[in-house]
Amino acid sequence: MLTAFVPIWALTVLGYLVGRSGVLGDRAELVLGRLVFHVAMPAVLLTTLSRTPVSRLLTPAIIVFALGTLVVGVGALAAGRWLFGRGLADRSIGAMAACYVNSANLGVPVAISVLGDASFIVTVLLFQVLVITPIVLTLVELDVAAKSGHRWRDLLTLPVRNPIIAASALGVTISALGWHLPDLVNGPLTQLGAAAVPTALLVLGMSLHDRGQREPSDRRELWVIVLLKAIAQPLIAFLAGEALGLDGHLLLAVVLCSALPTAQNVFVYAHQYALDTRLPRNAVLLSTVLSMVTLSGVTALLRA
Repeated sequence: MLTAFVPIWALTVLGYLVGRSGVLGDRAELVLGRLVFHVAMPAVLLTTLSRTPVSRLLTPAIIVFALGTLVVGVGALAAGRWLFGRGLADRSIGAMAACYVNSANLGVPVAISVLGDASFIVTVLLFQVLVITPIVLTLVELDVAAKSGHRWRDLLTLPVRNPIIAASALGVTISALGWHLPDLVNGPLTQLGAAAVPTALLVLGMSLHDRGQREPSDRRELWVIVLLKAIAQPLIAFLAGEALGLDGHLLLAVVLCSALPTAQNVFVYAHQYALDTRLPRNAVLLSTVLSMVTLSGVTALLRA
């Protein structure tokens, strides 16, 4: 499990050193963030979803995971509004930070080392990309469009304008039709997609050198989000799993995946929409540190 965390910390520290040295120039963080959002992440979503059966969403285990995710997400949305006075876009990103797990670069190696296979974590990835991401990005767009005065036009064109949603929809369509991307297309897309996670982590590290956004805007809000992510989400998943009759290996898989830390995608989305990146950035870092304890604890307790 420790080896799964090492690349995250190494690339984040490297990003900080790159930002501190200024070797890539003043606009490097902005440009690399756009590269991830518009090019690398759509490529990995398209290639992954095109070869993943959508039928994987129709299982009791993913229903339990979805229940924990949605309960925590709605709770974080409510806290963002009533406790911290956040606008719709920022509290949507906060809710995503509270419930969107790092299913790719951390979830897969953890699942393989603890569960013996990555079948359920792929289902989690599918659920998050097809359900959670469109919901959050639509809420963000609602807020942004309301300020621009073109709400309905922007919402209707969202699937075309947003590369994350467009790539996800295209990948699911290819999978549902039973098609396969030709090698001449899949090869370059796979290479582009391989750059998504390391580049996102570099940008995350570079943001740590941004003096204007070094401290969280509200430490109370950060801890609410992180505790919802690290404690509430796996606990709700455990209780829901017990209620629906999950046990053994399957219950461990659901709770373990629910205890994964916040994905760096949340920071990338906040960065792309020019929102306050302090909360998602610090939630990613703090939840990742805490997850080294919670993941080990969940594994030990449920196996016992």
